Amino acid sequence: MTNTICTLFLLKFNKIVLGRLHIQGGSRSKPNSLQWITNISSKKRNKKKELKMEIYNLLSCGIKYDIDDFESFLFENDFKGLSPELFLLVASHIVLLYGVVVTTWAKKGYPILLRNISYIASFSIFLTLLLFFTNPINHGIFLYHTLILDNLTGLFKIIIMVAVLFSLLMSIQYLERQGLNYFEFLVFLLLSASSMLFLLSAQDFISMYLAIELQSLAFYIMAALKRDSEFSTEAGLKYFILGAFSSGLLVFGCSLIYGFTGTVEFSELAKLFSCGWEQPLISTSSWRACELGLIFLLIGFLFKLTAVPFHMWAPDVYEGAPTAVTAFFAITPKVSILLVLVRLLYQSFFDYMAEWQTLLIFSSLASMILGSFAGLSQGRIKRLLAYSSIGHVGYLLVAVCCGSLEGLQAVTVYLVIYMIMTTTIFAVILSPLRRSLLDGVERIKYTTDFAMLGKINPLLATALTLSMFSLAGIPPLAGFYGKAFLFWAALSSSQYLLAFVGIATSAISCFYYLRLVKIMYFETPKSWLSFFTFCKQASFILTITLFFIILLMAYPAPLYLSSHKIALTLSL
Repeated sequence: MTNTICTLFLLKFNKIVLGRLHIQGGSRSKPNSLQWITNISSKKRNKKKELKMEIYNLLSCGIKYDIDDFESFLFENDFKGLSPELFLLVASHIVLLYGVVVTTWAKKGYPILLRNISYIASFSIFLTLLLFFTNPINHGIFLYHTLILDNLTGLFKIIIMVAVLFSLLMSIQYLERQGLNYFEFLVFLLLSASSMLFLLSAQDFISMYLAIELQSLAFYIMAALKRDSEFSTEAGLKYFILGAFSSGLLVFGCSLIYGFTGTVEFSELAKLFSCGWEQPLISTSSWRACELGLIFLLIGFLFKLTAVPFHMWAPDVYEGAPTAVTAFFAITPKVSILLVLVRLLYQSFFDYMAEWQTLLIFSSLASMILGSFAGLSQGRIKRLLAYSSIGHVGYLLVAVCCGSLEGLQAVTVYLVIYMIMTTTIFAVILSPLRRSLLDGVERIKYTTDFAMLGKINPLLATALTLSMFSLAGIPPLAGFYGKAFLFWAALSSSQYLLAFVGIATSAISCFYYLRLVKIMYFETPKSWLSFFTFCKQASFILTITLFFIILLMAYPAPLYLSSHKIALTLSL
């Protein structure tokens, strides 16, 4: 029985064996024996009898396998490394069961549990963050090359969880005042967060696609959360139909690549494509078929990123969905999608750079141009921010197109800065607004709703002004640092057209950012506005994000060093 287990283990998981061999008697380094194991692992699977005889010879040489340690390694360490993700997934199901049972309890009068479950969800996210900080396993490949942990996942999983926590805390007061007392919002928030964590760690097409679909399904429902609003229903339906179409293209690209290479692992694809098209390890026809599959993959990812020409759903979904949902869409999902795309391009398809770089350059140019010009005519604040996000996705694609270490650093730096700036803006937009003492509470819909905010609430006006200046790239704020770093990386990689268009469109987009500042300080409203008291959580979030925006230029070393470690991780 023991020999049979060792045989199957060497056949299927030879890389794990080399890391867990227990060599007894004599020196720990036995080159001949280790080379023998490598040769064994490369044999065909149907030669079981020969393999058993070789295992017996290895055992006679003094190399012994501890099967109990092998089982412990497979299960305990895999689960230990992925304990934060698994805990969050279990917590989301517990929250769902709790909400379903208690809200349908007639004896309790069918209570509304939005506030209660928000505390439970916040505590679950806090415990997940605690597990990330205390987890002893920070690097490794788990579940048979399905998931990976490295410097990239270590940093951005924490950033994603903090962003999800901020989105939750900002949204509670808005949901209560709008009468959206659906605890399901928090359940889908946790489910989508867990899918983002798995997506960041994806190391093959199967885990990547499953994580993307889990995230997308949660987003479709969240977009249509406001059941009595035709705009919210339209947003959810549009997102679902177009999202299903993009997912079909994504999985078609994966199937093409798998069909012509026989593998779904990112690392194995990198080995197959490492010799280029002149001396490929696969046939020329397979090389071209994989190129076609890569194009379908890029189309699916560009749709998820709201990049031009696959951006058409974003303004309508941002406008129709409840503002709390729009804030979550704007802050968090792009992180995991963009980073798994970068990992795929730089590790598996780096030898296809000429092909994917051309497509991304076109999408980047179109996104920057459309985002800057289309935003000029927008009067609704959420549509304005939707086109602004399209433009910023174009800037991020500039960094991806660089194909250098500096470009990877620019992706990390700009992504973090953009998340923080967007969080600050939506913390203000989600604030409860009252047009007069007789009117009910309304959400902020138009840019003119901010008229004379500088006199009504100077602190909010200052926070929003600094955020807009930072988005426009005005020094010495964080946005200027991110754009300067990004354009410098583009120039150092000889991407002069991207750098020139990026600088020009950034100057054009300053118009609608500064126009909002003008409205806040110099335009008189038709009816005066007033804001209810800010909740403590939103005030805390505004304070943290504003300190980052203002002080990053004074001390950028932690972010710069972290981005350098991530760039090295993706380059090796």
